[in-house]
This record gives sequence, structure tokens and C-alpha cells, in this order.
Amino acid sequence: MGGGAGALLGACGPFIDVPDAVFCPFVLEIFYLGITTGTTATTYDPAGNVSRLQMAAFLSRTVDGVLKRGSRRAALDQFWTTQNASVLGTVSLGGSPNTLQSDGADIWVSNSGSVSRVRASDGKILDTWTGATNAFCVLTAMGRVVVTGNTNLGLLYVLDPTQPAGAVSVAGSGLTPFTSGIAFDGARVWTANQGGGGFGGAVLIFTPGPMLPWTVTTVTTGFSKPFGALYDGANVWVTDSTANRLFELDAGGAILQTVTVGLTPQLPVFDGANIWVPNGNSASVTVVRASNGVVLATLTGNGLSVPGQAAFDGQRVLVANEAGGVSLWKAADLSPLGGFSTGAASPVGACSDGVSFWITLPSAGQIARF
Repeated sequence: MGGGAGALLGACGPFIDVPDAVFCPFVLEIFYLGITTGTTATTYDPAGNVSRLQMAAFLSRTVDGVLKRGSRRAALDQFWTTQNASVLGTVSLGGSPNTLQSDGADIWVSNSGSVSRVRASDGKILDTWTGATNAFCVLTAMGRVVVTGNTNLGLLYVLDPTQPAGAVSVAGSGLTPFTSGIAFDGARVWTANQGGGGFGGAVLIFTPGPMLPWTVTTVTTGFSKPFGALYDGANVWVTDSTANRLFELDAGGAILQTVTVGLTPQLPVFDGANIWVPNGNSASVTVVRASNGVVLATLTGNGLSVPGQAAFDGQRVLVANEAGGVSLWKAADLSPLGGFSTGAASPVGACSDGVSFWITLPSAGQIARF
């Protein structure tokens, strides 16, 4: 009787007013995912109009649900956020780790004179390459690992992770001093070089080839002290820590667009839509829409204190604060998720392997899984 009555009424899950069986699975999917709850406990109101505000809510819930359920964290049942320093998973490397980058399986860490490979699944140190004086920013691309040398010699290092660990090779030297940020556009490696010792800042564009050193083009026009670099799928962007600007560059390194950010912008990250720029001396993060350079928000609070490097895990953006702790945001709507302590050691670098964030703790000679 109950089943027959349900069919007669056109019941669709809890809703008694959805008579079309073809559309019922779609209605139930967005109901079970929490995208809509219906107009009452038993009615969906299939013929009702949807306002722009309601549509915004539906789309926002859809994005949140897809990101949460489709993430690697969901597949591994790792939905937690690390709450305090006592549950950080630390790896002791010695030296003074600077920044780090994931290749999808391992974490590559720049140190005071070396580059280490750490297995992301358990934090085991797998290999260490030597000879990388003042190794700073790390790029994993082309099946290689490329690392900037933040020295007055303007160095660029490269290593082949398929070969036994040894000394890094030099892909460029005698460059504009203090090579810091690094990016790859699918064909060329770009670096942000701060300059010094009578040299102005510059952006360098390297063309990888079978022989070392790689050919390089140096672009100086418009730059004061380039520091961070990223590629958004269309263009390279660099931060300038003296000009307090974010620059969008064309294929030749000329400035296409200038965006004013906070004081002393550091190492930014691209989340697929927006660029997050940590501003070291204004305790803020500037969020810039990559498609047009519009500043969407300037974020403050949430534990920000000398923000240095930002990282993105597919859902959240983490910022390492050089005065202590990390700050976390939901990338989709820029809402704060909290600031968290890292104990006595302050973080400098940050990256994500798609499941966990990793940070460097230079004063402790460690990296940590967050």
C-alpha cells in the first residue's frame, strides 16, 4: 500500500511534488549533497523560480561539495586540520631549510648548501644533493629539479632525480645577483633576481637545452627588486619587494600590467583563478584575479605576522608567517579558517603535496607536515 501510494503521488525521496521520474535522480543528488533542502521537508517546488541569491547559494554549495569529495584528502580520509605544534609531523634535515616543492610523490627541500628529497607519504629522507650554495626556491618540471641560488653570484642549479644523488649541476652562473623566485611556462624557466652590489634587479628567462649552462635572456626594464615568480597558465607574474608591486609579464618579459599590493611582497601562489600575494611588512595578503589583475581583497588578521610564502592544496591556501605560525583560508570565498601555532620555530617556506601542507622551520633545521 505504502509503495503504491508513493508511486501514485510521484514521490522522489522525501519530496512528494516531483512527478517526473527522469528528473528525480538529479533532485536527489543535490539534496543528498546538501546543495538544496527543498522548500519544506516534503516539497521541492519544481516549478518555482530561483533568485540570483538562491542561485549563488546553490553554486557555492556545489563548488564546496565537489572540491571536498573529489580531493585526495577525501580519498585518504584525511579531513582534519592540524591544530597545534605538538601534532606536527617533523623531519630533521639539519642546516637551515628555506623553501620546498612537491613533485606529486616527494618533497624537494632547499637547504643552506644542499637539496633533499623527502618521501611525502612518511617523511623519510631519500636523497641529498650537495653543492647548492644558498639554495632557495625549488621548481619541479621537465623531469628535473631546478633550484635558485640566492647568492651574489646569481646561480641556478639543476639535478636529475633519476640519477644517484651527488653534486648539483650549474645551469647558470654570473647572473644578476640573488636569484630567488622561479617559475616554468612549459618551455622556459623564469627567475626573479633581486640584484645587489651595483646590479639592479632583473627577470631572467632560461631556455633549457641538452648542454649546460642554459642560454639566458636578462630583462631589467621596470624592475626594482623582483622576488617571487609564478605562472598562471597564460603569463608569468613576479612580485617586486621594493616597488610593492605584482607585475604580469609578456612572453619577452616586458611588463603588461602593474598591480599595487602591500609592503614587501614575497612568494605568491596561484589557486587556478586568483593569485595570493603575502606582504611581508604589512601583515596582509593581497588576492588578485589573474584574468584581469583586479584586487579582490586585502586579507589581514587570521594570525598573519610577516607572511612569507603561500601554498594551495586544491581547497585551502596556507601562508607561512616568519614571525610564527601559519594562516589558513578557504580559497573559494577567501574566508579565514584560522591561525595555527608551529611552536618555537617559525616557518618560512610552504608547499602542498595535494594531501598535506609542508612548511620549513629553518631555526630548527626541520620541515614539518601540517
